Amino acid sequence: MVDDERLALHYLEKLLRECGGLEIVGRYQNPRRALDELPQVKPDVIFLDVEMPELNGIETAEEVLRLSPETDLVFVTAYDEYAVKAFELNALDYVLKPVQRDRLIKTVQRLIDRRHETAVVPLARQTGMIRCFQSLQIEVPPRGPETIRWRTAKAQELFAYLVHRRGQPVRKDALLDLFWPDTDRKRGFARLYTTIYQIRKTLKELGIGIHIANCDDGYLLDMNHVRLDVDEWERGVRELSPVTGETLSEHLNLLELYRGDYLDDYDYLWAESERQRLRTHWFYHATHVAGYLESVGEYARALAVYHRIQRFHPHVEETYVTLMKLYDRLGDRDAVEREYMKLTRMLSEEYGVAPQQTVREWYLRWKKKQSR
Repeated sequence: MVDDERLALHYLEKLLRECGGLEIVGRYQNPRRALDELPQVKPDVIFLDVEMPELNGIETAEEVLRLSPETDLVFVTAYDEYAVKAFELNALDYVLKPVQRDRLIKTVQRLIDRRHETAVVPLARQTGMIRCFQSLQIEVPPRGPETIRWRTAKAQELFAYLVHRRGQPVRKDALLDLFWPDTDRKRGFARLYTTIYQIRKTLKELGIGIHIANCDDGYLLDMNHVRLDVDEWERGVRELSPVTGETLSEHLNLLELYRGDYLDDYDYLWAESERQRLRTHWFYHATHVAGYLESVGEYARALAVYHRIQRFHPHVEETYVTLMKLYDRLGDRDAVEREYMKLTRMLSEEYGVAPQQTVREWYLRWKKKQSR
C-alpha cells in the first residue's frame, strides 16, 4: 500500500484485513522508498494513492510497470472527474476515497480471480509478429492476425508511433508536442503517463514480450525478437536474388506480405512519409515481378499482379495501358474496352486531361482491327 497520508494507510489496511484473501507485505508513505524496495518485496498488487507530492500515483505506476511488469495496480483516489475518467480506462481497478468496505471486497475478489486464471492459463510467450501493412495487428502462432483491443484510440496511436520509431529513444516532450499539443504541460504529462500505462498493461496481457523501457527523459520500444512485417518485407526484397523460375514463389510471397499501405487504415500524419516510401518501393518490386511473368508468357498471373498494382497505385497510366495490351493478347475485347474507359475516367476526374496521344492512337488502331 502506498499513500502519503498515514491515517489513510491505516484505514485501508484495516479494511483489507477485514476483506481477507490478501497478505499485506508493505506500507509506504514515500513512493520512492516503495519503488526502492519493490524488487525485494515483489508484491502481486499495489494499492496506490494518486495525489501525492513529488511523485504522483501515475508516475509511480509507470516505474512499477518498468521494474515489475507482473504487478497489478489498484488506484485509490479522491473524487476527481479527470482521475476517475482516466483510471476507468487503464487500471485493473480504482477505488474512490473514502474507501467503502463493500466496494473493496469486489476489488479483492477481482484480484484473486485474476491470479487464479493466470496460474491456470499462463500467458503464451511465443515469438509473434506485429503487422503494420494496412492495419495494426498482432499475430501469435498458431493464431492468425488479429486486431489488438486497445483501451483508447490514443493508446493505439502512441503504440504505433513507438513501433514506427522502434529501436530509437523518443523524448517525452516530443511526444507531448505530437499527441497533446494544445494541453498544458502538467496535464499533458499526466495523459502521457496514463497512456503509456495503458499500453504496458495491454502488452503484458498479450504476453509476447514487447517492452517499453524508460530511456533518459523518454521511452524506447524493445521488440524483444517479435518480428515486424515491414522489416520482414524490406529484408526479403533487399536480400532476394532477381526474379527467376526458382525465386518466383518467394517474390510472390513478398507481394502477399504487403497487404496494404503502411498503417493505411488510420489518419496518422506522422506515418505519411514512411507510407509513401514503402508504397514506391513496393511498386517497383511488383512491376518487376509482373514484368517477369509477362516475359515468360504467364499472362494470367501477370494480370493478377498488375491489377494489384492498379489497386494500390490507381493514378499510374502505364498500368492501364499494360493491362489493355495483355487483355488484347488474350483476346478479351471487353476487358480492353473496360481498362481504356477506366483510364479515361481516372485521368479526367483526377487531372482534367485525356489519355496521352500514343495511348489514344494505340486504342484507335485496336478498335479498327476489331471491326475487320
